[in-house]
Amino acid sequence: MTQASFSIVLVHGGFVDGSGWRGVYDALKRDGFDVAVVQIPTVTLEDDVAFTRRCLDAQPGPVVLVGHSYGGVVITEAGNHPKVAGLAYIAAFAPDRGESVSSLIKDPPPGAPVPPILPPQDGFLFLDRAKFHASFAADVDRESAAFMADSQVPWGVAALAGAVTEPAWRTKPSWYLVAADDRMIPPPAQRQMAKRAGATTVEIAGSHAVYVSQPDAVASVIAKAAQKIAKAA
Repeated sequence: MTQASFSIVLVHGGFVDGSGWRGVYDALKRDGFDVAVVQIPTVTLEDDVAFTRRCLDAQPGPVVLVGHSYGGVVITEAGNHPKVAGLAYIAAFAPDRGESVSSLIKDPPPGAPVPPILPPQDGFLFLDRAKFHASFAADVDRESAAFMADSQVPWGVAALAGAVTEPAWRTKPSWYLVAADDRMIPPPAQRQMAKRAGATTVEIAGSHAVYVSQPDAVASVIAKAAQKIAKAA
């Protein structure tokens, strides 16, 4: 099995869409990978997993399934698909059985930054646009961060409550990129989830939007995961 035989499937998180993966996509394509980007609706976890599974069905061979932020919940459940050979979490939630975003963020540690999430409107959440740059994308240029803030995708409260039934990381190898300057998911929580999952962990200085600001570094973690799985096979 060679590197080129792998597909990479990228799953975005809440408040954003798949276009943020463009830099990572370009880097992986240069390395010879087939790459697909799932546009999940982020309304319910059930639907997001179904969207991801349909994309996995269409892949020609084994897949490294990648998730950012809430996308980590999606890949934890969808990663049980038989084509998934490994998981890569990018500053992402990596829940265990019965856990959800809601349960993981319920009791933040003292001093942890509080994401500027506005009160729900009709069952959906947004980040405060004025605080989006500092909280979500501090190392992204101001103009790009402003566009991300103004083009937010509503995140369904029901999606946050969606609980994982069987975490794929219990049976499949995983990798985790910790964003050390993240102000959405505290870095200590990222390290704890990575350790619990037994993930090969890389840590770099970066915001929650590290996949946008440092696409080559993110793509390198994903490519190394594929290479390691290929060698093991």
